[in-house]
Formats: sequence, C-alpha cells, structure tokens
Amino acid sequence: MEQKIHQGRNVKRFREMLNIKQEALAYDLGEDWNQKKISMLEQKDVIEENLLKQISAVLKIPVEAFQNFDEKQAINIISNTFDNGAIGYQMNDNCTFNPVKEVLKLHEEKIALYERMLKEKDEMMQKLEKLIK
Repeated sequence: MEQKIHQGRNVKRFREMLNIKQEALAYDLGEDWNQKKISMLEQKDVIEENLLKQISAVLKIPVEAFQNFDEKQAINIISNTFDNGAIGYQMNDNCTFNPVKEVLKLHEEKIALYERMLKEKDEMMQKLEKLIK
C-alpha cells in the first residue's frame, strides 16, 4: 500500500521550520493571499504545480521537498539509526601525537634557551670586564 505525501502538511512543516507565520507567507505570495487562505492551502493533500513553484520561491525550498518529504519515513530512519546511547555528533578523542612527548620537547627547548642566555650573559660579562680593565 503506497502512502500519499500530504503536500499541504509539508508546506506547513517547512514554513514552521523557517519560523515564518502564515500571514508573512500570504504577504509574500501576493495580494490574493491571506492567513485563512494559507491555512486552507496547508490542509490540501495535493497542491497545484504552479502554486508549489511560487511557495518554493518564497520559502527558498525546492518543489521536490514539498512533493516527496515523508515525515513518517524520516522518523523511521532516525529511530532506526540512533539507539539509546547514540549521540548526534562525533568527537575525535584520539590524539595524533603524544602530549607527554610534546611537553618534554618544549621543556628541552626551554632549557636550551636558558643555556644560550647564560652563555651570552657570560660573554657579555667578559666583554664588560675587558672594557673596565
């Protein structure tokens, strides 16, 4: 048994997802439209192709979305994809480097820098002693 796609309900869903009120959609569709007419449109099973194109242009959603979106199928896919322990994002906790080695490397670089600074200080002290004598 093939299930029919309710195009009016799809228009309503997408309009609500975009947070657009019926009055605003009616205004964008033209003078012939009002909130009550949009409400009646959203109750229709099938909407004329040219009207769907107008709504598509206003909401910036492809006509095919109104014609093919099936909420029950989408919910079925989501419910079969996620289980109780599933999360909606993926986090990569695997480091590609060893943090301890990196800290040790930084520590060694710091020690080398201090040694160079001490050497330069000693050289400067020797130059100053020569100048004083």
